[in-house]
Amino acid sequence: MQMLLGLSRLIDAITERIGKAVSWLILVAVLVSAGNAVIRKAFNMSSNAWLEAQWYLFGAAFMFAAAYTLSQNEHIRIDIVYGQFSRRVQHWIDLFGHIVFLMPFVLLMIYFLVPYVRMSYLSGELSSSAGGLIIWPAKAVLLIGFILLALQGVSEIIKKIAVMTGNMDDPTPHVPTHAPLVEATAPEVRP
Repeated sequence: MQMLLGLSRLIDAITERIGKAVSWLILVAVLVSAGNAVIRKAFNMSSNAWLEAQWYLFGAAFMFAAAYTLSQNEHIRIDIVYGQFSRRVQHWIDLFGHIVFLMPFVLLMIYFLVPYVRMSYLSGELSSSAGGLIIWPAKAVLLIGFILLALQGVSEIIKKIAVMTGNMDDPTPHVPTHAPLVEATAPEVRP
């Protein structure tokens, strides 16, 4: 189990570095978007290449951040139901979801994206828009994003099993989002 936990730590470290670096893609996308808008309005010029670059950057940020989001346990779930269960049941739900839903989906996406990206690259596929960019980098971003998500899925499965078998402390103790609010009341003062 220690070897698997070592692999999990390695995957987590890679995911962490990529996830934090991705925030810069958002800044670049915003700057490209703003620059494109200013040039379009001020000089009455437009470029499909800059517009597509903006889309590529936002897409890359979303795809590369998916694994980081999973590692931070921030993916959407129905907390109102999930939060009602004990932490042990929550671990079982997460493990089941990772094995039955996440991993088959990401592996299927990788299976279909490999030839899709390969064909695009070999053909030198270009945008159908005049002055647009080459397409294969955007398709490669999809493939890389799903590979990162698959690796993080493996890490999460390892960690869930380790936590459930007592080989590791829970890295993300659950605090219900919809916990009842407890109001502090001052003690009643009597004259």
